[in-house]
Formats: sequence, structure tokens, C-alpha cells
Amino acid sequence: MMSRSIMLLVLFVSINIFVVAKVKGSDFPVISNQIHLLRPQSGSGGGHVKGVSCLSWRYGVETNSIINWKTIPVACEDYVGHYMLGDQYRKDSKAINDEAFLYVKTLNLSKKAANDVVWVFDIDETTLSNLPYYAQHGFGVERFNATSFNEWVFTGKAVALPESLKLYKKLVRLKVKIVFLTGRTEDQRTVTETNLRSVGYNSWDKLLLKGKNFVGKPAAEYKSAQRKILEKEGYKIIGNMGDQWSDLLGTNIGLRTFKLPDPMYYIS
Repeated sequence: MMSRSIMLLVLFVSINIFVVAKVKGSDFPVISNQIHLLRPQSGSGGGHVKGVSCLSWRYGVETNSIINWKTIPVACEDYVGHYMLGDQYRKDSKAINDEAFLYVKTLNLSKKAANDVVWVFDIDETTLSNLPYYAQHGFGVERFNATSFNEWVFTGKAVALPESLKLYKKLVRLKVKIVFLTGRTEDQRTVTETNLRSVGYNSWDKLLLKGKNFVGKPAAEYKSAQRKILEKEGYKIIGNMGDQWSDLLGTNIGLRTFKLPDPMYYIS
């Protein structure tokens, strides 16, 4: 019979095996087994951490009930890391993107109407994933450092979120115009354009970045203002997708909004 120590060793090795999902030019990391080493009795769902239910905390974050937080609970670093690198995050992303496309198919997008309809995508953790960066910074347990994050952005190595890329391609085939509306700043335009194209987002109508006049202002205010300009220019926003509630709240939000999962950070 296999000894307990050997069994634990086999378990340790098995849960550190990574599989990579290939999506035309981008490598998206996924852990195939979500057992938590530090809490082996909690099972693959994350379970109970003393004083903190990480699953409940994540639910509160995604429903915008837990707000204005700076970092994830320290006790939930392992849980959030396994979620973000595991297949559940991919499944959650797929569910939202699938629903978004089902909605689009209910619209009467004639060739004439499609000339002015747009879909607004956020970038970070919506179309591009910065998981390689956050994996090195505690999956949100470390306080956000704008300097180090911007250094990462300038590497241009963010990977595509696979399900968002699929939705993007479907929308392009339907001749829906694509607008990327991001909190990234104008000095990051070139690297952002290059990064988007390198992972499969080959074309868009507009890439709207944060100008100096919006520095220091809430994200929701900036994005509302940009969406208002789009509508004044004659565009009809049929869909608005982001990973933060600040992407979706405010004014001129479009016909429907779609919130992608992201328990790693909060933008007010």
C-alpha cells in the first residue's frame, strides 16, 4: 500500500501541473486541478477559511456588495490564485461571453443598422489578461503599485482572455464596430495597440485611453464621459463589457452591460 508521505507527494506534484490553452497567438495559463495545498480539507471549491469565507467574499465582490477595498484578504490569496488560474475562472468568463452573444443574436442588425452600432470592451482583465503580473504580486493581496504595473504594461506581454477573443471575432463577423475603452493612459497607446494585435484583436473602430484631463477622476466618471461622446457622434452602444463595476455604471451605459469576473482588485 502506498505510504501517506508518498501519497502527499503525488498530490503535491499533481496539483502543480499546468496546462496551457492555446488561442491563436496567446498562451492562457490554466491549472487543471484546483485542490488547495494550504487547506487540503476544503476541497476544490475553496471552502472555509477561519474567519473568512473566500467564496462568499468573492461573491460579494462580483455583485458589487463589497466595495472600496484595497487588497484581497490575506487568507484568500491561495483561493483567489487557484480560481484565477483554474478552469472555473475560464468557465465563468465563458458563461458571460456566451450570454452576450445570445443577446446580440436577438438584435436586428441589418447592414444599414450595423454601420453605427458599437460594442464597448474594457481592456485589462476583459480582453487582455495580466495574470502573469498578478501571479507575481499575490493575486491582489499586495496593494496596487501603479509604477510596477505600468512597467508590466509596457512589456506588451498581456495575453488574450480566450472567451472574450471569441466574442470579439463573432462581433467583427457581424460587422459590429469595436471600441476599446480603457483606464490605460495615452502614453500607453502604442504598446496597447501592438499587444492587442499580437494576441488576435486585429481591428477596431476606436481605442479610447485616459487623457490628462481625467487624471485623478473616478473611473466611472471618465468612462461615462467617453461613452457620452460616442453617442453624440452617432454611435449606438449595443453592449458594454468590463471586469469592474466602474466600467458599467454611470451614464450612457448602452443597451446592455456584461460584468466579467475579477476578484483581484477594485476600481471605484
